[in-house]
Amino acid sequence: MFHVKHFDVVVVGGGHAGTEAAHAAARRGARVALVTLKADAIGVMSCNPAIGGLGKGHLVREIDALDGLMGRAADAAGIQFRLLNRSKGPAVQGPRAQMDRSLFRAAIQKMIAAHDGITVIEGEVIDFILEADRAAGVVLASGNQVMAGAIVLTTGTFLRGTIHIGTERRSGGRMGEASADRLSARFDEFGVSLGRLKTGTPPRLDTNSIDWAALEMQRGDDAPEMLSFLSTAPAVRQISCGITHTNARTHQIIRDNLDRSAMYGGAIDGVGPRYCPSIEDKVVRFAERDAHQVFLEPEGLDAATVYPNGISTSLPEDVQLDYVRSIKGLESAEILQPGYAIEYDFVDPRNLTPSLELMSCKNLFLAGQINGTTGYEEAGAQGLVTGLNAAARALGAEPAMMDRTTSYTGVMLDDLTTRGVSEPYRMFTSRAEFRLSLRADNADQRLTPLGLQLGCVGADRAEAFEAKQKQLDSARTVLESRKISASDLKDTGINVNAAGPKRSLFDALSIPGASVDALADVAPELSDLDPTIARQLQRDATYAPYVKRQMSDVAALQRDAATKIPTDFAFAALDGLSGELREKLSAIRPANLAQAARIEGMTPAALTLLLARLRQTGKPARSA
Repeated sequence: MFHVKHFDVVVVGGGHAGTEAAHAAARRGARVALVTLKADAIGVMSCNPAIGGLGKGHLVREIDALDGLMGRAADAAGIQFRLLNRSKGPAVQGPRAQMDRSLFRAAIQKMIAAHDGITVIEGEVIDFILEADRAAGVVLASGNQVMAGAIVLTTGTFLRGTIHIGTERRSGGRMGEASADRLSARFDEFGVSLGRLKTGTPPRLDTNSIDWAALEMQRGDDAPEMLSFLSTAPAVRQISCGITHTNARTHQIIRDNLDRSAMYGGAIDGVGPRYCPSIEDKVVRFAERDAHQVFLEPEGLDAATVYPNGISTSLPEDVQLDYVRSIKGLESAEILQPGYAIEYDFVDPRNLTPSLELMSCKNLFLAGQINGTTGYEEAGAQGLVTGLNAAARALGAEPAMMDRTTSYTGVMLDDLTTRGVSEPYRMFTSRAEFRLSLRADNADQRLTPLGLQLGCVGADRAEAFEAKQKQLDSARTVLESRKISASDLKDTGINVNAAGPKRSLFDALSIPGASVDALADVAPELSDLDPTIARQLQRDATYAPYVKRQMSDVAALQRDAATKIPTDFAFAALDGLSGELREKLSAIRPANLAQAARIEGMTPAALTLLLARLRQTGKPARSA
């Protein structure tokens, strides 16, 4: 006897993408079923115990600006906070925090349990329920059915996941958990091609077997940068991490056993991340180097487990122990869990719309590693977008469209759906053309107004944002409206030519060495500013001349983006384009000229031809 349950949205998977999707959909008013294999595994950090970093920290702040979970959970569980690239400009700085795994999972589970719009269902989804070309629900292994107006699938590395340790292979989505194999066949019926990717993890070490006294230690920042705009300070005790290095003996042990590595032995077909290589990759690709840095990251305040960041592997366990013990400080190390590589199926994201809905099956949204990405932060941002849009589909509400000119999330969505992936996709600041205005510190100003419009921002955040914005606006009005002579500016201690022109205090703030505190001498209203507001104004002033020029480029891109391409446009009939370009256009089906321009091989001449045909057929539509 099977049972049928009805919800507005079903989210499959309780990882970073799934939890963000479920909570985002519920914040929009949807009744959500979160289906997961194990309820107590919701919010588990399956790989490294850290959140944020370069590019990734921007995504966490954007999730937070739309009232998502990751930033708040990270601040509740953070045991070391560091701002990466501190010596560089604010646009490329990345907040990062080391996590207590247990506290992070508990924080996520607490927020999921606290929302009465979310029902957690334990079970394995084995199939979809389809009505014509639309997904209408899911079938569980128990035979029960869960019906919904929209479905979000977040399988992570579980879709036909295979774990490799040397020559040993086992089915699994992560160590100790079964893979999800039955859904892969269904995608064949959707006409969607699946590829294989891989990622890896290092062996976990027993903290009591490490000679910490022999290691260099790295403390967190004295003035921590929090990941959520709602946080002001760390919630728990802070710790230091250890630093050590591989050496010539380590590398020789690895070279002598490359034939026993799952990757180099030919057992793995999937492509791995180039920017986060295994220790085998490092030894082979950087043969000229005789040492690689290893960060020893405790996995919790009271945990016995240490994550040695930098030595992920698919070598056999005995080889792992040999090379680990060749490293300074690890001579007596004990391995609590061997490192492994995991290979899994992914869907070519060019089969998705910009809202991450599968083109060939309406109402089915995909988020996370199933789309070819890697990392908690990339998964969380996709989960947020799919949750907002699945709720919109189910409730008939306004969709949530993210643009690459206003968010890193928009950059990622556009990259994935336009260009696809040839290796696991990771966010970098270099991917954003407009990164000067897409800083981590202003994510709330860029996106919280959108969240308020969509109805996904709670009262606490709305109140905090309004108060912050009021302070910013008031201080900026003072800075922009008040002029100061060069001689008076020099008297404040700022190094300028006393014979120079008058300028506004805002322009003066962009001069090297200038500060809000210094200008408070001539504008007392600035003397009591919150330090966060003062830093924000300083950065805004520093980047203002560059952002102004950048905005003209943004406007040009938005004009192109405004020229929409009909979904039924016949790209194959475009005479004058190469066969290869016609095939790419037909496969990718760009939604507008801006997306078409970013397709590999697209030329200005081809774009001109496309625009001319759109005008000739009278089909181009201008967005509002």
